[in-house]
Amino acid sequence: MYPVSARKLSVNIPNENSPPADSPGATPSTPADAVAAVGAVAAPAPDAAPKLEPIAAERDQLRDQLLRTAADFDNFRKRARREIEDARLRGKDDAIKEVLPVFDNLERAVAAADSAQTIASVVEGVKMVLKLFEDTAERMGLNRIATVGQRFDPNLHEAIQQQETDEHAPGTILTEVVPGYLVGQRLLRAAMVVVARKPVKPADPPAAPATATSTTDAAIDTPTGTSAPGSGEGKAE
Repeated sequence: MYPVSARKLSVNIPNENSPPADSPGATPSTPADAVAAVGAVAAPAPDAAPKLEPIAAERDQLRDQLLRTAADFDNFRKRARREIEDARLRGKDDAIKEVLPVFDNLERAVAAADSAQTIASVVEGVKMVLKLFEDTAERMGLNRIATVGQRFDPNLHEAIQQQETDEHAPGTILTEVVPGYLVGQRLLRAAMVVVARKPVKPADPPAAPATATSTTDAAIDTPTGTSAPGSGEGKAE
């Protein structure tokens, strides 16, 4: 027969006061039970993943919409800048086309001045060119600002000098130096003018101070036939 070795057998005998194994506060009796308990705590609830999927999808959708909106706004800004530049160039082209006939007539007037017999014909040609320019400016909405004889308006006029006069009320425009123009109701250039001013009266000269006369410098009046003391006159011989 083989000898039988004695081994210690440990048997967990449940205590009456210890909680049951399946209770929340119970301590696992075996390693397998401990691993199962940790897995039960770490693993998410079965319905947690389905709830996150709609949120992630909505986030991606909003991000795509934001990127598209930013791209559309950048394209709109570039397109608006090009349209503004094109409109400015078209407006400049239209203005030049309106003024070109004036330049043509000026060139004709200069060429005719060389062979003109009298100065009057040259002046008449220049007046016709000026009239053409005035008609063109009127079609374009350009109006000249009235100045001489008008009341000075700081919104339309620029005073470069004041002139003293009694013939006009103060603030009346006497002379136009540079004309001003309006495009519709918008000021294009203010008119430079000379404005009347009330004359300044010269101040009265100050009165001369009175000079004090001392008794030592004053003449002493003496009676007739007498002489001043100490003189040799008036003595009996």
